[in-house]
Amino acid sequence: MPELNSRQISQLPPLAAIRVFEAVARHLSFTKAAEELGMTQAAASYQIKLLEERVGAPLFLRRPKQIVLTEAGQRLAPSVSEAFALLSGAYAAARSGADGVLCVSTLLTFASNWLARHLGSFQVAHPSLAVRLDTSNRLVDFAREDIDIAIRSGGGTWPGVEVHKLFNADFTPVLSPALAASIGGVKEPADLLRLPILDPGDIWWRDWFVAAGLPVEELAKRPGTSMGAQAYEANAAIAGQGVAIVTRALFKAELADGRLIQPFDLVGDDGHAYWLVYPQARRNVPKIRAFRDWILAEIARQQAG
Repeated sequence: MPELNSRQISQLPPLAAIRVFEAVARHLSFTKAAEELGMTQAAASYQIKLLEERVGAPLFLRRPKQIVLTEAGQRLAPSVSEAFALLSGAYAAARSGADGVLCVSTLLTFASNWLARHLGSFQVAHPSLAVRLDTSNRLVDFAREDIDIAIRSGGGTWPGVEVHKLFNADFTPVLSPALAASIGGVKEPADLLRLPILDPGDIWWRDWFVAAGLPVEELAKRPGTSMGAQAYEANAAIAGQGVAIVTRALFKAELADGRLIQPFDLVGDDGHAYWLVYPQARRNVPKIRAFRDWILAEIARQQAG
């Protein structure tokens, strides 16, 4: 990494101005940036003016009801964001190393059906590192929240983060053996129309119905109850309350011991997957590296088995 000399450091603009620029560039709003930083809009504008004087060029174009980055602002913004991320990573590494607390943001079903069943081996390998799970569907802001690493579902194209694919988020119907037996067995996709459908508004159901040749309009006739997570819907399915549509990799135990059955080989795939993500600038923080190496190895071992 290149070293700065005293002359280069003295030429840097005030850190306060750079901090304001990063927030304004991220929000594209002086008002929101000022609220985030706990200052007035006038103070934020003043800091940007100081920075523009040092740069020698405008950084924002002020338009009615909006602002946009100028060409100079567009060149500066990514490097400033990366610099703050590097500072955050360096501080976290100095503070905790491979010890302390690892904060993981994850989807509820992944937490309950995968992490909870495998995390013990990580804790054995890293007894001085406590893991705190934050279960949420939202995308966390690593720069503003106390989150070290996240597990997300989607296409894997999020800017500013390292991504590692864990497994595909495929989907297929599952139900309890007792519910299937209640209609003499589920032998063909049309048999599902004789049973309650859990969360019929889920786009996965529509995609699977199309692939199976079933009339999609039948879904709109069902009660639009939504439980908000595969874990809840699978529990309802185990209790015989209806047919759920889930990702098989998250319910291997339930399928293996017969609490749930997968009546058809037809599996939907919309290109989404489960991903491990963390800020690019923090990829070498010891606790992040330890969790990354563990979960990728654990996933590979599970898939090989």
